[in-house]
Amino acid sequence: MIHELRIYTCFPGKTAEFLNMVETVGKPIRGDNYGKNLGYWTSEFGELNQVYHMWEYDDLAHRAKVRGELGAMEAWRNDYVAKVRPLIQRQDVKLLHPQVPVKAPAGTGHIYELRQYQIQTGHAAEWLGHFGDIMPVRQKYSPNVCFWASEVPQPNNVLHMWVYNNLNERAEARAKVDQDEDWAKFRAKSAHLILNMNSIILMPATVSAMR
Repeated sequence: MIHELRIYTCFPGKTAEFLNMVETVGKPIRGDNYGKNLGYWTSEFGELNQVYHMWEYDDLAHRAKVRGELGAMEAWRNDYVAKVRPLIQRQDVKLLHPQVPVKAPAGTGHIYELRQYQIQTGHAAEWLGHFGDIMPVRQKYSPNVCFWASEVPQPNNVLHMWVYNNLNERAEARAKVDQDEDWAKFRAKSAHLILNMNSIILMPATVSAMR
């Protein structure tokens, strides 16, 4: 199993138009026949006008096959790609190996936090091992959607996504985590492996499989 995280930075003022094209044209053409869509989100803080969308494939060969088939479709090329291309300023792609099955939250009205950590060269598996061990403790405070090891473009990069009902719930959960003795032990044996960290709050789009 492989996940592809695509990050499109739209020109200012064009994000809503892009998402409307996804919902009314792109999704009806593509569906889940050319990779399964796991979600569409927009960035809330930091770099704005960004659309995050994630796709699931069996493996890299499956991804190459179905993307080739999709690219050969006249409707996809002419009715969708040709019309959204002028809306997009930049495209970034990450290929990710999920470490656990994706756990989509029930219901709607959530916010999502995607955290990315750059790990010291050669130590990503070690950090992920510690993280997997502490997951039952961490999930007492908020649900984890998934966590991943990055294949490209950044090796030794790990990502993890969390879901909350609102920003206040996030703040309360993180405050409680910081007081947990088991979490403190995890940090003591894993924090030195991290070179840098960043986080982004994502809002689900109406077209998103996760809401």
